[in-house]
Amino acid sequence: MISFLSPEQVAALTGYTRMSAQRRWLIDNELPFIEGGDGTLKVLEQTVLARLGAAQQKKKGPQLRLMTG
Repeated sequence: MISFLSPEQVAALTGYTRMSAQRRWLIDNELPFIEGGDGTLKVLEQTVLARLGAAQQKKKGPQLRLMTG
């Protein structure tokens, strides 16, 4: 599932409430974003977490266990 930061979270991240200032801050800090049709800035939550050094969770799938002996 794709999870974007809310407009409030983008404001908290950038320290700015005006979208033009948020856009400039994101560009200056090399954080990728897209602009939605409604003009809001879309920033992936996972991108921010990875940039801040959060450990990424790996999905556990089936594991092969070999019996020896």
